[in-house]
Amino acid sequence: MPFGPVDWQSTRAAIWQRRRLQSGFLPVSAEAGLGLDHLLHVDDQKAALIENTAQFVAGLPANHALLWGSRGSGKSSMVHGVLDVFAHQGLRLVEVGKEALVDLAEIIQTLAEEPFRFLIFCDDLSFDEGDPAYRALKSALEGSILVTAPNVLIYATSNRRHLLPEQASDNAASRIVDGELHHGEAVEEKISLSDRFGLWLSFYPPRQQAYLDMVEHSVRRWVHRTAPDRVDDSAFQADAFRREALQWALARGARNGRSADHFAKHWVGARLLQSQEREASSE
Repeated sequence: MPFGPVDWQSTRAAIWQRRRLQSGFLPVSAEAGLGLDHLLHVDDQKAALIENTAQFVAGLPANHALLWGSRGSGKSSMVHGVLDVFAHQGLRLVEVGKEALVDLAEIIQTLAEEPFRFLIFCDDLSFDEGDPAYRALKSALEGSILVTAPNVLIYATSNRRHLLPEQASDNAASRIVDGELHHGEAVEEKISLSDRFGLWLSFYPPRQQAYLDMVEHSVRRWVHRTAPDRVDDSAFQADAFRREALQWALARGARNGRSADHFAKHWVGARLLQSQEREASSE
């Protein structure tokens, strides 16, 4: 099916789909997501990204942003949350997969003609050596005349700070001159891409109490969504799930916001189901 023009007035988000014969924008439903208020213990990162995006939406200078760090820490949710905040001011989001980054020049050229402001969102980025998508992104970030547009900004997330695998052998050509460390070409090349993002936001695994705060928040959110009359029920308070939440994180090998939300859905759902079964059996 051929791609048609996108009505950006009514479309908040789209995915760029790359096909063999034709590529184009696929509008997607982008209803209000998790919301920035639900992302805990990342206040500094939220404030920095909101400020940068506010500048961009206002037509002022702003930086491309790289959100990097531990998995499940809320990087992607933060970008979607920013869209929720600024969509009514004309902000739109276009998600571009790594395999489609080679089309960046075409994408940006097309968006430059629109009266809206666009975030090109590259989620969970990482590159292999010699990846053509790496060169395309680097060209866009360094301001090539072919891919520059004042109404387009790039936000990317990655588990890797420099987006490329780092090998011990990369340091073989490094040397010290007059007490200063000079990296070899391999290291300089890997740094060169991430260095083109003007805003770096780092995300780290939370401490135990921060993780438990996230669990409690998610438990309350899921109880409120599925059984609002039981929000204040003592069976859903922190003392009831603390030990199980820590065991869940230990078994998953991950203590982060995503793990907290997964546990909350499991724990709340199981208890509400047990409650329903008890009520049914007593009738």
